[in-house]
Amino acid sequence: MLPFHLRVLLVLFISFLPAYGWSQAVAEKLNAAYKKFANDPQLRNATLSLYVVDATTGKIVLDKNGRVGMVPASTQKVITSVSAYELLGKNFQFQTQFALSKNKEEGRLLIVPSGDPTLGSWRWAGTSEQAIIKKVSQAIQKEAAAPIREVRVDTQGWEGEAIPDGWVWQDIGNYYGAGSFKLNWHENQFDVFLKSGKNLGNPVSIASIQPALYGYSLHSELIAAAPGTGDKAFIYFPLNAPAGVIRGTIPINQSNFKISGALPQPMHQFIRSLLDSLGKEGGKTPKNVPIKSTTHTSAADYAPLCAVVSPPLDSIIFWLNRKSINLYSEALVKSLAYKNKKVASTESGLEIIRNYWKQRNIPESELNMVDGSGLSPLNRITAHAQVSILQHALQQTWFKSFYASLPQLNNMKMKSGTIHGVKGFCGYHTSSNKHQYVFSFLVNNYNGSSPEVVQKMYNVLNCLK
Repeated sequence: MLPFHLRVLLVLFISFLPAYGWSQAVAEKLNAAYKKFANDPQLRNATLSLYVVDATTGKIVLDKNGRVGMVPASTQKVITSVSAYELLGKNFQFQTQFALSKNKEEGRLLIVPSGDPTLGSWRWAGTSEQAIIKKVSQAIQKEAAAPIREVRVDTQGWEGEAIPDGWVWQDIGNYYGAGSFKLNWHENQFDVFLKSGKNLGNPVSIASIQPALYGYSLHSELIAAAPGTGDKAFIYFPLNAPAGVIRGTIPINQSNFKISGALPQPMHQFIRSLLDSLGKEGGKTPKNVPIKSTTHTSAADYAPLCAVVSPPLDSIIFWLNRKSINLYSEALVKSLAYKNKKVASTESGLEIIRNYWKQRNIPESELNMVDGSGLSPLNRITAHAQVSILQHALQQTWFKSFYASLPQLNNMKMKSGTIHGVKGFCGYHTSSNKHQYVFSFLVNNYNGSSPEVVQKMYNVLNCLK
């Protein structure tokens, strides 16, 4: 008879064999599916990367170009999300402060923002446009001894450029290309409702804009296209110009077709909305109240009025990933910079992120980021870096909240990413035999339709099921 310790080792070895056999089978199946995918005509000129590890053991299941820098599109948001959890904390909240000049007869309102991207958002009852305006206007009516004659916004510590490097002209006038300011409002978004004619090529008119734009106008150069062609309308706002244009097409026979744009000046939009509310309710606010940005404010000259606090970080990240909100990502990157360096810039925030993961054995060269959201085509991230960060998240106390933020796609918990010629997925999947995998799958420069590429990528990932 074998000695006891050898019998124990034998039992352990035998019990390990099924799992080992399963892992081998998955690796072989995945490799075969990847080869078939790589040889597809749609990928003839593409660059591909697939990196998969066993979540329990950390063992690499498949590594195909895992350390090649790829354009990640919105899959980059998992890096920003996890970094924010680690460096800001799951309970982090933004705060926007309001104060009145101590000499109440002056009628000067001071706003000290913090880059809150949820201010005026419709995603929570407490952050809605109506809720914020009501709270602030009621506080002013209660405390102010005179009409508001001037509004000052403290912009100290915030870089003036709201748009990160590399964002393309076609994006930045549209809602997903909204820049991140120190004072954001209504997710820096407005809606345009369009009306098209009955015939192909008919001009498309603007039926309404909500909320109404203050100090900006918009006109349409759109034409009507065939039924089923969808939204191919793009808003262009020239820099420092008071007028924008909508170009492209929408389908014929549309009476209320909605597209969404990026607010050119969210600070002014919020303040004008607030002043309008004060005028309607109290009738005391004069017209043409000056709005000034300032970087030199003496707290001794003001008396606190009220504060608006955002939802906690884990709630913000839920929507960031579920709806792939670029604004939220960019605001968090700047907040990281402001917390650590007192200067909120995208470049500084990304440097902090790279340094943090460098200390955890992810080379800076694998996190070549120029923004936080992945909207820029200049980003280059490796699948290995994404998987390593997702593995790190697995061990953290806040993981449950992060996991909940990931969309359910193809019956897998994963974040998707899409920009022109780019498709990506990264996340987690637990197989039918309870084996958990962490993966990143990135495709750059494919040809043909995006839905076709997506289904073919799903076919590869299905090997993990």
